[in-house]
Amino acid sequence: MFIKLSLRNIQRSFKDYTIYFFTLVLGIAMFYMFNSIESQTVMMNISASTKEIIRLMISILSGVSVFVSFILAFLIIYASRFLMKRRNKEFAIYMTLGMGKRQISSIILCETLFIGFISLIVGLMAGIALSQVMSVFVAGMFEADMTKFEFVFSHSAMMKTILYFTIIYFIVMIFNVFFIGKQELIDLLTSHRRNQTIKERSLWLSIFTFIVASIILGYAYYLVTAGISFLNTADKILAPISLGIIATFMIFYSVSGFVLKVFMLKKSFYFKNLNTFVMRQFSSQMNTTVFSMSIICLMLFMTICILSSGISIKNATSAELKEMTPVDVCLYKNWDLSGKKANGKEYTSKEIEYSHLDIRETLEKVGFSIDQNFKEVLMYNNYATNDLTIKDTLGSTYQQIHKQYPYLRFDDAEKIVRLSDYNKVAKLYGLPTYTLNNQQYMIIADFEGMSSIRNVALEANVPISLLGKTYYPKYNVCREGYMIIASNHMNTGIIIVPDDAVNESIRQQSVMIANYNANDKDEKRKIEEKINQINHQTNIEGVSKLTLYESSIGLGAMVTFIAIYLGIIFLISGATILALKQLGESVDNKERYHMLRKIGVDEHMLNKALFIQIGLFFIAPLILALIHSFFGIKFCGYILTTFGDEKLMTSIFLTAIFIIFIYGGYMMITYLNSKRMIKD
Repeated sequence: MFIKLSLRNIQRSFKDYTIYFFTLVLGIAMFYMFNSIESQTVMMNISASTKEIIRLMISILSGVSVFVSFILAFLIIYASRFLMKRRNKEFAIYMTLGMGKRQISSIILCETLFIGFISLIVGLMAGIALSQVMSVFVAGMFEADMTKFEFVFSHSAMMKTILYFTIIYFIVMIFNVFFIGKQELIDLLTSHRRNQTIKERSLWLSIFTFIVASIILGYAYYLVTAGISFLNTADKILAPISLGIIATFMIFYSVSGFVLKVFMLKKSFYFKNLNTFVMRQFSSQMNTTVFSMSIICLMLFMTICILSSGISIKNATSAELKEMTPVDVCLYKNWDLSGKKANGKEYTSKEIEYSHLDIRETLEKVGFSIDQNFKEVLMYNNYATNDLTIKDTLGSTYQQIHKQYPYLRFDDAEKIVRLSDYNKVAKLYGLPTYTLNNQQYMIIADFEGMSSIRNVALEANVPISLLGKTYYPKYNVCREGYMIIASNHMNTGIIIVPDDAVNESIRQQSVMIANYNANDKDEKRKIEEKINQINHQTNIEGVSKLTLYESSIGLGAMVTFIAIYLGIIFLISGATILALKQLGESVDNKERYHMLRKIGVDEHMLNKALFIQIGLFFIAPLILALIHSFFGIKFCGYILTTFGDEKLMTSIFLTAIFIIFIYGGYMMITYLNSKRMIKD
């Protein structure tokens, strides 16, 4: 009997379950899709380094999935509570007919099992279908070979999804049984007649709170834009975040106190059609949902920033690779080794012996043929001395800069390069070449954070002393450039001096720049394997275009996947909470809409009023979230410039599509369900 009654209840109340069912299916599909990446065979034909990055990504996604499961559990419990309250009168009828709480609980358990089973099947089917699209997306992100693409089914992802959601459904059952257990017949019969007490807020207090909140929010915006610097971001970012959270709560608290007064000022608008009814309804909702609206606003803000910046990482980490890697490989080795390694171990006798040879001599000594493996070979030396540190190059500006950037390593020795060596590298890279007289120096840098610091000293015409001679800056700003290939702008500063300004006594490194004598990617990897074997015998280190390219693609893809995963889950969470709250309001407002019908209001006008009311309720937190996001994305863009050209417009456009599709979809489902409810 219980099973038959449960099935009839589900069939009869299926429209009430729309938001609940939609959230379950979407959550299950997302959960399966992102946990099935490890089983996608399209990823097999990739390099070993990319496979390592994918393993790391899968490990991180597994941890994120645990976090996501808690969010989904909260959402499902929240939605379940709404459905239970929606059926108070039904439960009262059961009790009136003599049914006990244990029997009602049995019906609820059966309904939960049926809904859970159906949503799990549909969600898994949707997840399996979407995971095939994900396979193509993954392959594109990691630039894998698509010729081996085939249908993918992840057994491990399916088992993990079933396990996690079985646990969530079990918790929902416990909550539902507990809910039924504490209900009394009189409470169930009169629940729809209860009115929520709304405390009237002082208009002037609300206005004052809004002004204070706006000032706090403005200061927080300043801290993450004009007042931010990459070198002092880590220890100062918590302050604007905390201020932003506090100001968000204050704004919703204050707006709920005067929003109706603002609408009433425009008489022609306020008394038009059903605007009086709609605005009073909206004001009442704002008054009772300050905390919820603030949380949803912050979740939407996080969604927009996470999705926009996360999607941009892929573009930012790869956009400038072609420009920053004009050659295939850069090798370098320290000169005249002594003391201990960074890990505390002693250098071997062979490493010390090789440290008195340049890279060409070292490679030839271990049997590596330069002519056979390399072409367009260029060699130069780096110089350094503890008598010329960053502090020394700052001169009289040191105190000012130290106060602003106390954690900068001012005692590090500067890297020094001869002018002729730099010009040879610049010519190979396609960069400008320079000239200096015997008393001049210049600084080459492309890392914006350090360039701005160095420019302060260069504008002050700070001289440097090197091996007993004094040199003055030729330019009052750093010239943009680099010498070692990289995935982004990382050069914090190289001192370029006349050739006779340095000698072998301060020689620090021997450097070789070259292109591979091979065109095929697999042949290039073979050369790199030879170099890696040599690294174990000598102290030669290096960086290659191929490695940088694969690492850049892997890092960008990993961050993008995690951002999309979290962003969509936050978006679903905020939209679900709003939808359920609005549906609850529609249930409570049925009598009000019925009274409007009695006084002659037609259905078209009622539906329009309902649509405006729901639209305002959904748009209110989104507007403030968009304002937050404007400054949040500017901050993210500043951080992303350290990876390269951030290309944020494309990611913002994709984020807008996600929001329109998911957030707008929830709004339309809410409207259609609410329209049906006020007619029942």
